[in-house]
Amino acid sequence: MTTHSTHFDSPVGRLLALAANDAIIALHILGGKHPPAPAEPWLDSPQLPVFLQLRQELTEYFAGQRRRFEIRLAPVGSDFQQAAWLALTRIPYGQTRSYGQQAAAIGRPAAVRAVAAANGRNPIAIVVPCHRVIAANGALTGYAGGLHNKALLLRLEGGAA
Repeated sequence: MTTHSTHFDSPVGRLLALAANDAIIALHILGGKHPPAPAEPWLDSPQLPVFLQLRQELTEYFAGQRRRFEIRLAPVGSDFQQAAWLALTRIPYGQTRSYGQQAAAIGRPAAVRAVAAANGRNPIAIVVPCHRVIAANGALTGYAGGLHNKALLLRLEGGAA
């Protein structure tokens, strides 16, 4: 499988996008936690159609014109991580959930810490909106892209920050 890559700038900093088989497999805020290290040579492909679509959707999102992403996603993770990440995509724009609410949404109400760990390993920032998950008391907690960026994204969406 060939992994394609591209970089572009955004209001939250420089982004690295990875794609395979016409789907986004990763979107990282560089300078955050868990920056990816190439496991194989990545083919720099800034004009790949999936990257052009991602760039357009993110531009619209940051301009306040897009509330839902349509880009095809294929994050790689365990079944539990996949369930946690899918639950993230179901949190409506401008709303937040607690880790406990997210755990309940996947049918694992006691798995709050495991959900938090899965969110911390979310490979597709912004589009899979782990920034919408906050502590039960409303506090902003962990975000691989940096808490300042989590606050920025929540303010952009009109949510609490």
